[in-house]
Amino acid sequence: MGNTRHRSPAADIRAAIAAERRELAAVLDGLSAEEWDAPSLCGGWRVREVAAHMTMGSRYSFSKMTWELIRSRGRLHRMTDRCAHKDAVAHSTREHAAFLRDNAEHPWRPPVGGIEAALGHDVIHGLDITVALGLDRRVPEDRVRILLESVNARTLKFFGADLDGIELRADDLDWSFGTGTTLSGAAQDLLLLAYGRRLPPGHLRGELHDRFVAA
Repeated sequence: MGNTRHRSPAADIRAAIAAERRELAAVLDGLSAEEWDAPSLCGGWRVREVAAHMTMGSRYSFSKMTWELIRSRGRLHRMTDRCAHKDAVAHSTREHAAFLRDNAEHPWRPPVGGIEAALGHDVIHGLDITVALGLDRRVPEDRVRILLESVNARTLKFFGADLDGIELRADDLDWSFGTGTTLSGAAQDLLLLAYGRRLPPGHLRGELHDRFVAA
């Protein structure tokens, strides 16, 4: 269940990251112009902003990243939002997919969270796209399990996920998190809740499911 922590070997996580990026690049290659401009699960971001953000770590040098952070007065979220909007239109959709594929094995990691957070960054943003578009893509179970085992109170706080009084219970594998009123669904959908997302209708089951439906 979700309360037991099992660390996966770093080599396995690196392989999972590379595979996830290549598979998501293939998804991006198949999107229509309308889908690229459709809203994602990330508030204020279309699919193209999410795609641009996903490769920011591999495209920006340390000095460029630092300069962009200074321009944003040290506010990380402001910087990523501004750069995502700028980069989304600075490159073609074909280039965005190529950036992701060509940097599949890039060693970038978020400032906190280590290699699991790098996998989480790719998986969650991939789901921001595919779930919002209604694409039937299932993230392989081994990748989902790595991230489920990383969910804790700090995860919820960082992403602003209010799950007080709720037990998340996956109905497609053996995992649960929290205590209270049960909210069930596919493991990857529950993972999105832990990362502060709201979902389209029909993804969740339970008395409080309407609380987490995207407007």
